[in-house]
This record gives sequence, C-alpha cells and structure tokens, in this order.
Amino acid sequence: MKGLDDIFKKLEDYSNHYSDSKFWKKLKSISKNVGKIVVYDALLLFYTLKSSTVNIKDKVLIYGALGYLILPTDLIPDFFIPLGLTDDIAVLIYVVGIIKKEITPEIENLAKQKMVELGF
Repeated sequence: MKGLDDIFKKLEDYSNHYSDSKFWKKLKSISKNVGKIVVYDALLLFYTLKSSTVNIKDKVLIYGALGYLILPTDLIPDFFIPLGLTDDIAVLIYVVGIIKKEITPEIENLAKQKMVELGF
C-alpha cells in the first residue's frame, strides 16, 4: 500500500529526534494540555518500544511517532496552541492502532502506573 509506505518512510525520518530524556521532557510539558488519552497513548508507545518482543518495523514506527512528538517544528509547529499538537496526536493514535497487537497487559499496566505517577 503506497500511502502506508509513504507514512512509514516519513516516520523513519523523525526517529532520529527520539531519546528517552527528550520524550519525558516533552510529555511533562504537554501532559496538562493534551489530556490523559493522549498521554496514555504516548506511554503505551514508550513501553512497547522497550519490549524485547517487538519487531524492528514496529519499533521504527514507534521511534518515528515519538520523534515526531518531540520535534517542535513538524507539520503544524507545536507553539501554535492549541492546534500545534493536533498532528502529533494524530500520529500517536495512528501508530498505536498499527502496533496494537504488540501491546501486552504488562505494557498497559506500566502505562497506567505511570499515569498515576503523573497525576492522572
């Protein structure tokens, strides 16, 4: 499917913007503005990325989605509040949908525990 291949390639380009420390910094800065569902999806991707059972193609998608979230100057720059995060949210939701089969109950529990720690 050409459309999915194009999206996959774009996400690969954003993967080099990812790091754990940048992820946590960005998540903390946006968490009160985007709502708990978006934060939960970001955490699901983060913990799925850490799983040793996830295939490399899915990891690249996750790195890309989280890199896209971190990068402030993407399709709609993040400083255009509140619209600036809509593209980031769409990418997170899209990638969670693609890698859903990789999200185990353990990953869900880790994300839920972190939500509590973050005050959600």
